[in-house]
Amino acid sequence: MYSAGCALGEETALMVRRIACGSCEVEVLNMGDAAVAARAKGLGVRTVPAVVIDGRLAACCASAGPEESA
Repeated sequence: MYSAGCALGEETALMVRRIACGSCEVEVLNMGDAAVAARAKGLGVRTVPAVVIDGRLAACCASAGPEESA
């Protein structure tokens, strides 16, 4: 998950951890790091927070913020 360290990012991280499988790894990456931002750009991340699953931007994050139902 990509975040800018804001409250919305923390809320999204909690949601992702809650709905992820028990053996799934959830990593929160800070967009303040230039290397992280470059990697996110390459994945098509345009806004944060954004969720990436298995190296692909999740459909819930392609145009708007993450929603659990998506």
